[in-house]
Order: sequence, then C-alpha cells, then structure tokens
Amino acid sequence: MGEGRRGVIEEPYRWLEAVANRREYIQDQLRGATPVFAVSRPEGVFLLGAGPGRTKVFEIYNRHGMAAVGNPVDMEKLRQSVIETAHMEGFNRSPGDVTLRRLVGFSISPALKNAFEQIVAAPLIVEALFAECGAARGEDVLARVGYDGTPEYPADGVGVVFPDRERERAAADWLAAHLTDGDGLARVRGLCLAAWSALMDRDAVFDTLSVPEPLPVSLPDHGLEIALIDRASSGPAQYRMLVDADFSP
Repeated sequence: MGEGRRGVIEEPYRWLEAVANRREYIQDQLRGATPVFAVSRPEGVFLLGAGPGRTKVFEIYNRHGMAAVGNPVDMEKLRQSVIETAHMEGFNRSPGDVTLRRLVGFSISPALKNAFEQIVAAPLIVEALFAECGAARGEDVLARVGYDGTPEYPADGVGVVFPDRERERAAADWLAAHLTDGDGLARVRGLCLAAWSALMDRDAVFDTLSVPEPLPVSLPDHGLEIALIDRASSGPAQYRMLVDADFSP
C-alpha cells in the first residue's frame, strides 16, 4: 500500500482520536462545576444557579432565559451569540416568532457542534439549559444543550445541568417527584437547593434522599442567582431576577 493511500485511510482515525481527546479534555474542565436548574411552574419558568461570584443565570430575549456551567468566557460567547440570533429573528419576523426550538436548531446546537469538531481551534467549554415561557404552562420549552451541541428536551418540566450525567438525571427525577403545582416559589427554591447540595455530596443517593425540613434558603460560600420568566408579565420582557421579597409566604 502506498504512503498516500495509507495517509487517506489513517486520517479519519486521527480525527476520531482527536475528537475523543477533545471530549476528555472538556469533561475534565467541567469537573467540579456547580449545577444549574430550570423548572416549569404555574408562575412561569424558574431558573437557579449558584457559584462563588460567577454569573450562571442570564436573560436571552423577552420570554427566554439561560442557565449554564463552564468557562465564564465561553458562557458569555454563547450568550452573546444566542442574543444576536434572537434579536435578528425578532427583527426579520416578529418577537412572538422567536422560539427556543428554532434558536437551538439553527444557532445554539450548530455553534457548539462546530466549536467541538473544529479540532484546530479551542472548543467552547460550556453546557447550558435554555428556557422558553409559553402562554400556558404546557407550552413551556426547556432545552439542555451539551458542549458538543447535542440537544435534549426534558418532558417533565425539570431541567438540570451537572457534569455527572447519571447524577444529573437522578436529581431531575427527584425534583419532578417532589414538586407539586401548589408549591410556592420558596418551596421550589428550597427543593432545588436540596438537590444542589445532594449533587455536590458524592455520598448522597437520590433514591433514598428525603426532603429536608426546613428547606434550605441559601448555600454556604455560594451566592444564589434566581430568575423567573414570569408568565403573568404584561410587558414584552418577562424575565426578572428574584429577590428575598419574592419568596415571602
């Protein structure tokens, strides 16, 4: 076999090896990231993140929000890209035509996929939850998008991003099992914080995790960022950060 032919055959294997190394590198960089949550509620979509001074929860466009983990610079790059696409969609069509599924399909997923597969350039070290608040709760859309651009759409109204995917799914199932429509925002916050603490505790097992009483209201050494995409808002911008007064009984 000639050298040229051998090079053609080996090239795909080299690319696959480079992609595997890239995946391992990104996963290593994400290890230790703190989780973020998105929950569809009667009031709207609830977003929660916690970290030592890092912004993890963002507004995107009118009725859309984002919560992410990863490199802060890469999170900002992704956020700016999505905002630009959303505003362009709103300008060319109408604000009501800006949908999360279109943003994921034509902007978010391709951007992350291209960054991941372009092995000659640095990848985007970020995984994110995106949320769209509908006119009714059944119209809410949540999307989890991985660092390689793979989208997932949680069907139970609970989204979680955490580097350990098995524990991430366990936390989402636990929250879905314990949240009820009658829960106020304070209880939603407390349940998310209980799941947050359990995810960060390697010994915690969600199958046997009980609901702590009283529910936590904060986390030691971690600032909270909590937002609501408010379904009842009368203006075009439904996203608002929540403060202590919003959790009063």
